[in-house]
Amino acid sequence: MPFTKLGLSTTLIQAIQEQNYQQPTPIQAKAIPLVLKGKNLIAAAQTGTGKTAGFVLPILQSISQQTEALRGKRVRALILAPTRELAQQVEQSIKDYAKHLEISSLAMVGGVDSEPQKQALIYGVDILVATPGRLLDMMYQRAVHFDQLDTLVLDEADRMLDMGFIDDINKIVDRLPEQRQSLLFSATLSKQVKQLAKTTIGDAVEISLTHDANNAPDIDQWLVTVDKDKKSSLLSHMINKNDWQQALIFIQTKHGSAKLVSQLEKRGIAAEAFHSGRSQASRTKLLESFKAGEVKFVVATGIAARGIDIEELNRVVNYDLPDQADDYVHRIGRTGRAGASGEAISFVSKDDFRNLCAIESRIGHLIERKEVEGFEPKKEVPISILNYKPKSKKGNGHYKNSKKTSK
Repeated sequence: MPFTKLGLSTTLIQAIQEQNYQQPTPIQAKAIPLVLKGKNLIAAAQTGTGKTAGFVLPILQSISQQTEALRGKRVRALILAPTRELAQQVEQSIKDYAKHLEISSLAMVGGVDSEPQKQALIYGVDILVATPGRLLDMMYQRAVHFDQLDTLVLDEADRMLDMGFIDDINKIVDRLPEQRQSLLFSATLSKQVKQLAKTTIGDAVEISLTHDANNAPDIDQWLVTVDKDKKSSLLSHMINKNDWQQALIFIQTKHGSAKLVSQLEKRGIAAEAFHSGRSQASRTKLLESFKAGEVKFVVATGIAARGIDIEELNRVVNYDLPDQADDYVHRIGRTGRAGASGEAISFVSKDDFRNLCAIESRIGHLIERKEVEGFEPKKEVPISILNYKPKSKKGNGHYKNSKKTSK
């Protein structure tokens, strides 16, 4: 089904074509007509499947048809996002899609001076994309009001809950008009997400494409078994031997990211660390350089798992496996986006065995194992247990099988 069949205006179709979109993804094809009809929506789809356009495009169309003047400090649509990077990327998408419309937007995030954001709100903003903490600050300062709000979007709802934003979300929702359209988009529909939807969204249509094999990103997943103290030299070896041109490398801690960058540099490989300890300005600049190909290797903590959207990123490396299996899915979802293929490589030592079992149970299949000559582990990694269930993952639910996402 082409975009022209979804009910979007010719102006939006023009902008879509200029973005080189060929046809809607499954989540876009299902969500856009429902949002255009004014339905409340709960939508789940894997990372990298185009959820942003699924709500931004119909919101833009709705706003473009409004005749009531927007008053100062008011907004017509509010999009809540878990991270600064994601908020900024959503707002950039709004600008791209609205390039032929007179619709204003603003990314309101922490880590930067709030004064320019206040100034931008003085005459009102059609679409406000905000992180919960900064938005609450602005609300308490009476810099923004919601009596003209028509639409609320909770983007990456599961991640917002993982980051502990439930109280902030509830405080924000309490200030919003009861008569509004509410949309919730998430990579997973956990019990916690469903409970949030129940308390914030009434009479909603539910779409779930998380287990749709046709909707799964084309990601070749494999792992290398290696001793923990050899991971750094293995990474350098693989970068040089395979002539990698770019990779996003995930690691668990800020200290670890800085240490790994230093180790790579000693071996002649330039890399940059990306973590919450860096200023927002430096993180934004680093992402821009990474997208432009000026920075080849970024060593990131989990903060980047849903904050980096690079269409042509073809490789993700899990230098450390994440503690939560869902985080693995979000990490590898940085590659294989929007129909492109990608590669996800994990370094696994004996200490990672429990996390590996949880991840494989979550994705529903074993990850192909490989060894690299000269880096064979002295401490053997046991055979995986596919039906492994962690005993004390309170609040994380059970890991359920899903369709295979590798080639």
